[in-house]
Amino acid sequence: MSVYHTLKALQIELPPVSTPAAAYVPFVQSGRLVFLSGHIAKQNGLPWVGQLGLSMNTAEGQAAARAVAIDLLGTLHAACVAAGTDLDGVKRIVKVLSLVNCTNSYTEQHLVTNGCSQLLGQVFGPSVGAHARSAFGVAQLPLGACVEIELIAELA
Repeated sequence: MSVYHTLKALQIELPPVSTPAAAYVPFVQSGRLVFLSGHIAKQNGLPWVGQLGLSMNTAEGQAAARAVAIDLLGTLHAACVAAGTDLDGVKRIVKVLSLVNCTNSYTEQHLVTNGCSQLLGQVFGPSVGAHARSAFGVAQLPLGACVEIELIAELA
């Protein structure tokens, strides 16, 4: 099944690429690899502010990470189009790196990040969507966001 049919079945509409908030670009292609800059969680178009273990629980963090995955898919779509293909031309989601704004005693960063990883698996299937991953707890993120995630994908 096409990635776009899966997105439609999941009732996901791809957002446009966000304008960078600092001196960087949304993505860079090197060879067949596409590197997506970190995307912060947004809720209703604004930074999803919060700290896991203080003002947010793990389930809320997972929802935020899922929202980031949707934004990442929008940027990945734009990167694919720039490369002359589309999301069906993604050969592999290679790596996800997740930063979770949390207290120093919070230890469920990996579960928060599942919100992103599980959606990527649903959208691309296990052969393309399964990826290497790192999840870190950090003291703060830009604009007070609760989660920031970056992604590396390989194009066919």
